[in-house]
Amino acid sequence: MEIEKCNAQATERMMEARPVLIGMGKAIDVVPGMRKDLLLHAGPPITWQRASGPMRGAITGALIFEGRAESEADAQALVESGEIELAPCHHHQSVGPMAGVTSSSMSVYILENKTHGNLSYSNLNEGYGKVLRYGAYSPEVLERLSWMEGVMAPVLADAIEASGGIDIRALLAEALHMGDEGHNRNKAGSILFTTKLAPFVVKAAPDPEVAAGIVRALGENALSVLNPVMAACKAMADAAHGVEGSTVVSTMARNGTDFGIRVSGLGDRWFTAPVAVPEGLYFPGFTAEDASGDIGDSVITETVGIGGFAMASAPAIVTFVSGTPKDAMNATLEMYEICSAEHKYFTMPPLDFRGTPTGIDIRKIVETGITPRVNTGIAHKNAGVGQVGAGLVRPPMAMFEEALVAFAQEYGF
Repeated sequence: MEIEKCNAQATERMMEARPVLIGMGKAIDVVPGMRKDLLLHAGPPITWQRASGPMRGAITGALIFEGRAESEADAQALVESGEIELAPCHHHQSVGPMAGVTSSSMSVYILENKTHGNLSYSNLNEGYGKVLRYGAYSPEVLERLSWMEGVMAPVLADAIEASGGIDIRALLAEALHMGDEGHNRNKAGSILFTTKLAPFVVKAAPDPEVAAGIVRALGENALSVLNPVMAACKAMADAAHGVEGSTVVSTMARNGTDFGIRVSGLGDRWFTAPVAVPEGLYFPGFTAEDASGDIGDSVITETVGIGGFAMASAPAIVTFVSGTPKDAMNATLEMYEICSAEHKYFTMPPLDFRGTPTGIDIRKIVETGITPRVNTGIAHKNAGVGQVGAGLVRPPMAMFEEALVAFAQEYGF
């Protein structure tokens, strides 16, 4: 067995995957294995007892939204009684930003990898600040969720169907040429996304006022495309998973307590270690003392070669996550040292259209001592507060070392 050939195969599958947004539906109807008593969440498996503040807040908000609870105490009782089960989004072909909590009656984007046939899903994006995915569940948060489900989602579902599908890989490739990096900076991508959907939203909406409200919500939210992008990255990463003999990372995810990875050649086993607290810029009135540990499935973007790996394309990201444009360039250059390929379709103008670093190799991480670069939002450590900033973080080295030991044992090295 030649590991390099196995890694080339996994990375080729990742790059050749072509995820297309084909529809939208209720999670209960389309997400594999979804049921009313199940909540999906970001990161590796977690229990209520070990859950971070924002994770508990998002679970609470989802159960209030579903009419199953009225308070955090109610939510805790339901989960601890076993009446409500928690499971990672990744176990159900799904991803969710930050806490990533998805309940049965929430709408999700449906993406199909046209190259390999696998499907992936993600919920809708609420915007910045005090939102469910950051652990907030106040009345205004729940009111916005209700509007998104009752008004926005049905129109988007019809609009996506009428559009014939949106090629998210192509959209991402274009956005990287317009100053995005695909994780924390999605301004160009969200504009492209809104532009592609707007004519169909206008036709699908019951009246001009509803159409205007939906187009405004998409256009004013610089993260509106993030969730379809994350689902697209999930489809790409899943295409690379399960290649025997490969040391390529096919999942990275955090739940606010643990950072977890999965490796293409090691099946569905999680390797985990405690999360770090991101370093970055904070909203007025907040400091690092207020921050929760690293959280979210959005690191699936870095897993497939964008986000922190494509910061050279997005020098303006530093105004949001801290640092300088030179730091953004150096972040990308460093990531080439731990990857097995350069992306065929995701290229960066500031580096003479060089492909983004793709195919994270656990061997190279352990050998070089370099861990992946991740840019991320920062949630308040307490349930109910929401977003307090954005910054940069690195995964813990321990889980890559553990994965490499497991790989050596599995394959007899």
